[in-house]
Amino acid sequence: MREILPGLYILRRDRLATRSPSQEPLYGEHIVDGLRVWDPRRSKLASLLLRHPCLEGVVPSGKVLYLGAANGATVSYLSDVLTDGLIYAVEISPRAMRDLLTLAERRENIIPVLGDAARPETYRRIVEPVDLIYQDVAQRNQAEIASRNAAIYLKPDGLMIVMIKAMSIDSTARAAEIFDEEIKRLRGVEVLRRVDLPHHRDHIAVVARKLR
Repeated sequence: MREILPGLYILRRDRLATRSPSQEPLYGEHIVDGLRVWDPRRSKLASLLLRHPCLEGVVPSGKVLYLGAANGATVSYLSDVLTDGLIYAVEISPRAMRDLLTLAERRENIIPVLGDAARPETYRRIVEPVDLIYQDVAQRNQAEIASRNAAIYLKPDGLMIVMIKAMSIDSTARAAEIFDEEIKRLRGVEVLRRVDLPHHRDHIAVVARKLR
């Protein structure tokens, strides 16, 4: 076992783990020596961090805006490593929000936000400037959504991670072409890296930093 970031460990070549404050499963995951196993086949962020541990400087005390939080599984792992930080978890589905609310009752560093990531101005009263925007939304205008949120909420030099889903943008074009075009549509940020996600077909992760 090797710690690659504060509170984030590689158990073996293809598995991550976090140290949960409760040391018990939240979403049916395995617990090994008090650590929650984080499966990269089930989480795109885990798949990214195995190849590029890009959260240095964000954990353990950063503030994160998570767009497309779903039922909160990946949010819960971020919660583990952001021991002194805060996560604004935005989700549009009322059904998924119920799961997020249950998670937030157990984790003081998660603030659920029922809202549309494509309309970032609607949660301006709730969300403060953040060190990281993480976006995982299945909509056609993924770059536009990320750019609009970054313009409002991301601190200068703040980090942005966008999971681009080719099938959500165009089911007929080649994935590589979609990725190239969507990256060109990102505004106000410098793209640092694009990372293939071996466990997630037709996805890439784009890591960028907000320009001053």
